Amino acid sequence: MAGRPAQHSGAPRAVLTGRQAELQSIEDLLTEVRDGRSGVLVLVGEAGIGKTRLLDIVAEGCTDLRVARTAGVESETRLGYAALHRLLRPFLTGLDRLPPPQRCALAAAFGVADADTLADRYLVGLATLTLLADVAANAAQPLLCLVDDVHWLDRESAEALAFVGRRLHADAVGLVLAGREGPAGPGPFDGIPTLSLTGLHEADACHLLAANVTGHLDPTVARQIVADTGGNPLALLELSDALTPEQLTGTATLPTPLPVGAQLESHFLNRVRVLPADTRTLILILSVAPPDDPAMLWRAAAQLGVPARAADAAIAAGVVTHQRTVEFRHPLIRSAVHQDAEPADRRRVHAALAAVADPRRDADRRAWHRAEATVGLAEGVAAELTEAAERARARGGYAAQAAFLSRAAELSVSGRAARLVAAAKAYLVLGDPQSARAVLDRAEPELGADDPVLRAHARLTRATVDLYFTGMRGISAMLLDAASPIADLDPALARRMLFAGLEVLVVTGAHVEGTTPREYARAALASPALRTTNRPTVTDLLLRGFATRIDTGHAPALPLLRQALALLGDGGEVTEEGMPLAVLTSLAADDGWDDVAGREAWRLLDAHDRRTGALGSLQSTLVIQSTWEVRAGRLRAAEACLDEAEQLAGVTGLPPAGSVHRVELSAWRGQEAETRAAAGVITELWEQQYGNRIFGAWAASCLAVLENSLGRYAQALACARSAFDADLPGTGARLLHEIVESAVRSGDHSTAKAALARLEERATSSGTPWGLGLLARCRALTADDDHAEAFYTDALDLLGRTRTVAELARAHLLFGEWLRRRRRRAEARTHLRVAHGMFTDMGAAAFAERAAAELRATGERARRRTGAAHHDLTPQERQVATLAADGATNAEIAVRLFISVSTVEYHLNKVFRKLDVSSRRRLSSVLRSDG
Repeated sequence: MAGRPAQHSGAPRAVLTGRQAELQSIEDLLTEVRDGRSGVLVLVGEAGIGKTRLLDIVAEGCTDLRVARTAGVESETRLGYAALHRLLRPFLTGLDRLPPPQRCALAAAFGVADADTLADRYLVGLATLTLLADVAANAAQPLLCLVDDVHWLDRESAEALAFVGRRLHADAVGLVLAGREGPAGPGPFDGIPTLSLTGLHEADACHLLAANVTGHLDPTVARQIVADTGGNPLALLELSDALTPEQLTGTATLPTPLPVGAQLESHFLNRVRVLPADTRTLILILSVAPPDDPAMLWRAAAQLGVPARAADAAIAAGVVTHQRTVEFRHPLIRSAVHQDAEPADRRRVHAALAAVADPRRDADRRAWHRAEATVGLAEGVAAELTEAAERARARGGYAAQAAFLSRAAELSVSGRAARLVAAAKAYLVLGDPQSARAVLDRAEPELGADDPVLRAHARLTRATVDLYFTGMRGISAMLLDAASPIADLDPALARRMLFAGLEVLVVTGAHVEGTTPREYARAALASPALRTTNRPTVTDLLLRGFATRIDTGHAPALPLLRQALALLGDGGEVTEEGMPLAVLTSLAADDGWDDVAGREAWRLLDAHDRRTGALGSLQSTLVIQSTWEVRAGRLRAAEACLDEAEQLAGVTGLPPAGSVHRVELSAWRGQEAETRAAAGVITELWEQQYGNRIFGAWAASCLAVLENSLGRYAQALACARSAFDADLPGTGARLLHEIVESAVRSGDHSTAKAALARLEERATSSGTPWGLGLLARCRALTADDDHAEAFYTDALDLLGRTRTVAELARAHLLFGEWLRRRRRRAEARTHLRVAHGMFTDMGAAAFAERAAAELRATGERARRRTGAAHHDLTPQERQVATLAADGATNAEIAVRLFISVSTVEYHLNKVFRKLDVSSRRRLSSVLRSDG
């Protein structure tokens, strides 16, 4: 094959016809890898377009790189982590160097850990990243991983490699994946750089065809063949061998249609179907047998009485090759052979493979082969598949678990419904509610009244599915009905269902069907399931606390919510199911103005989510952390939290929330357009369409902050009024002081009085400096001149004991405004200067301008502050620098941020250059000056 060699001395030595642009793209990636950075590329295109050949060229030519290679296999798509294990097997001697959580997760994924160890898919992805980066760092050459036929990867391997692809940065690791274009809709590799391969240009295609034709090739015929095949290289090569001399010279017509795309499979099958029977059986075994275990091929062949010499005919026909092992000449032939076989022949082959599989080492593969060899019902096979499903779950192979259980249900004599419900749960963990709903639909007719616990499991699963398709309005009633009959039979499950239903009530407020919030709360509190536990968990206490809050009010609920926060702080059990605990604990802390327990809760949950790889929950935890950082006046730290949450959304393949989660930060920064746009999306999409009223109340409180900062008090009151009336947990508390300020300033004294009365009752019950400080500030706003000053002084004292710096700054501002209006200008200036400085330092522009305007009214112009010397750090550079300044090691930073140690070192080097520092000791002071 003719072509132009690449220029790099270590570039591929083999050449291709055409493909200069594609080779250059790959060479650019390899240059990055050789320079110590990383590169990721996905090659996509139809069958035969040349993806595998490009990988071959790269593998043959990169002698200066260590190359690891694997491919997806159609028959292994249901075996979780099968492809990843093949790729990593040469490097597993480095498993002991991984951080313990990653080491345990990867060992569990490959079935070599203790039975009690469960693999988390994100931790497996991080472990894969760390392992590959470690190989590159400790070897004399960079690492290049080539993965072919990614459309046939098992789902777990695909997700792990996608995770790696999104986190590689400066690791001297390259990752090139190749596969066919997938169906419409998101796939695991979405967002990763992609190169689409199309047919060769006419000149290159004609050259390739002519180079492989013996004898004369008519140019007109060549152009027709190229046009009809679309320049597909494999089709051209096959035609150069298959067409007669007469057809090539134009004296005979060409066959119609020419073998291209799907027709290539038929073309290959024409070669297969004329092979001897033993040979066809052998290659059918080859299409199903694991590619990394050639001995299994020959054992299965012997089981069926097929001699090894049967491979000769397939080699001679160009169907398989025999270099180190027997393998198909092209992956398309494997697929064609498997699909074309008679069902009875496939079952016979699967039975042979099951017979020769090691019942201990290959138990899952053996179970699947036995299932594929079975027609009709077979409870023994179903039981074996169920055991395999449990092993797959322990490895984090939820796609395999779902597939095993679904097939087990088809073979079941009894227990079919239970296996279908378990399969639906596995699909939900995968984020595939469509498949979960379909499996539940199959289970519903078989859920008898004699097994209320199974019915309850099905209802809990159905409720989660309904969240995706029908919204939240009817879920609480459904869960309550299903939980009641099992309160004594399975109290733990009943509590879990009651908690799930309560979560929906907390989110939706009064927007429910089939019950009312108070009816639900009373039924939950009266359930025997809540009386059967002597050692309540954090979620048990939250269930009781929020149910009491809905039923009887704030004061009796407060001790229960505080107890839940205290138990979490004392190391209580953390289970992230349903709504992230960070959200619920934040609502509990807000309801009692408990900034100490609230901040401690998110700190503990942040550590738990990072340790366990719960990246979905971690995104919510980071959003909650941003709220606490805003309250502390650390707006740039809040922005860093939101930046990381967006990065994690990209890692997990989820769409980033973008400006929606930034609504509070935007409000405090005085960014009108951004705040209004985000609040509008929240109101229209989340509140009105999805029924998420608590999210809408959050948006309303943020708008109230914005309007108050701008001095638009009537508008602030209008934003907050509906949320005040709803009085939802958490958000009801955060609005009270906004309403008092806006109502007083806009002359609505009756509303101010009502909000103050609620604040007096609840803040007094809470007894925290935060709540009492806000109460003193609001009393000052409503008091006469003889008492207001004392209240302002109390507010400054109380809020000064908290970490709610933003509210302390507002207290200085309000006190300064009050003093100015009483013509005590000198005293006013003192507080207004403090407020202006605090707001300016934190970046609260609108509040800073409000303070500056008040200063001007006293006859003093606010001093222009130097402000932070903002350096051009990227979000991840700032995260790395902040953690390093706090004393974290590179390894600890890598684990925390789900990146490699090499990437941490790369970012730190850039941070040092940008900040002009030479050691970590100076980072802290420089970062403080950077805001």
